[in-house]
Amino acid sequence: MSEKATFAGGCFWCMVKPFDSYDGIEQVVSGYIGGHVENPSYEQVKTGTTGHYEAVEITFDPAVFPYEQLLEIYWPQVDPTDADGQFQDRGPQYRAAIFVHNERQRVLAEQSKQEIADSGRFKKPIVTEILDAAVFYPAEDYHQDFYKKSPDAYAEDRAQSGRDEFIAVNWQKTTS
Repeated sequence: MSEKATFAGGCFWCMVKPFDSYDGIEQVVSGYIGGHVENPSYEQVKTGTTGHYEAVEITFDPAVFPYEQLLEIYWPQVDPTDADGQFQDRGPQYRAAIFVHNERQRVLAEQSKQEIADSGRFKKPIVTEILDAAVFYPAEDYHQDFYKKSPDAYAEDRAQSGRDEFIAVNWQKTTS
């Protein structure tokens, strides 16, 4: 039986591809979550006044691809110490957050967050919030699978964002 997982990590364009190509991942949808405006548009959300986060909602089969693996993919996509956005994208709509759909997800998300805090990888506190999932509104069609539909624009935006440099410096596997 499928489950949902919802992750915010800055611009949703950059959050689809990391999750999109695994057995057990059935769908990755870009959209908006956590705000006070019903059925918001991109134009509304990008003002930063609706309370929504840009996020991805992942439909997955936990028997094939467990939630723990989703968390392992999620954390290295974000700067968990930045409460004001992600990389070049600034504002409340670009904050990082994990939206949990049940108590098991909450426990696993909290454990993974604590492991990162305890790792000493970052000098600043881990501020990525773990929140209850709310109504998820799919974004407009042109935002869906943006990295496939507009590969040049996606590559340019990603290159300008600073995300890849941050990941390389802060999330490289360390050998002991």
